[in-house]
Amino acid sequence: MNAYILMKMNDQLPMDASLIVVAKKPEPGFTKTRLCPPFTPEAAAEFYRCLMRDTLELAARVQGADFTLAFTPPPALEYFRHLAPNGFQLMPQKGADLGERLANALAHHLELGYRKAVIMNSDGPTLPLAYLEEAFVALDHSDVTLGMGHDGGYYLIGVKQHHPQLFHDIAWSTADVISQTLAACLRLQLKVHQLPEWYDVDVATDLEKLRRDLAQNPSSAPYTYAFLQQLDKL
Repeated sequence: MNAYILMKMNDQLPMDASLIVVAKKPEPGFTKTRLCPPFTPEAAAEFYRCLMRDTLELAARVQGADFTLAFTPPPALEYFRHLAPNGFQLMPQKGADLGERLANALAHHLELGYRKAVIMNSDGPTLPLAYLEEAFVALDHSDVTLGMGHDGGYYLIGVKQHHPQLFHDIAWSTADVISQTLAACLRLQLKVHQLPEWYDVDVATDLEKLRRDLAQNPSSAPYTYAFLQQLDKL
């Protein structure tokens, strides 16, 4: 029996594509700590909650895909059950580090019968929808799709076969993630489609860029925009 607990919203057979969003329950003092200051620990946790909500709403706009929220820690099921939009499956993350958790989630969905599986972060809510759509389309002619992060990491990775080596010996949370992942793809002779660069919100410079983007288009992340507007009034 698979170690995952997957709570499906219905009994439909798997569709062609699966989009997985990874998220961690916000906890003051442990969430977005590099944004403290300017935020208090409590505000940083609430800020990430808003980022998550907007990212999930963005993901839900992808046509022709099933959606999963892969969450941690496992006891946070009820928290995420109330947070996730309708139509999202809920699955606890499994693995000792980020690489194992990503690899296990992708492998699980491919084992379910999905032809394409894409996994993405939950703190870059202004990501253009077109980039997510491109991630799936590109898998028709590539082995791997990789969303290029502005800081040397990636905001998503998509595959159509399980390649656990892509997640081995990677220096997670460093500027070397993309280069090491591309080197692994080269060793495995995998064709990679690189998506345009985008950013997640980890440090003060990211926050300032987010503020500028939201000033131009508040509807791209309405929960986050409302939170920042309220915070500015205090």
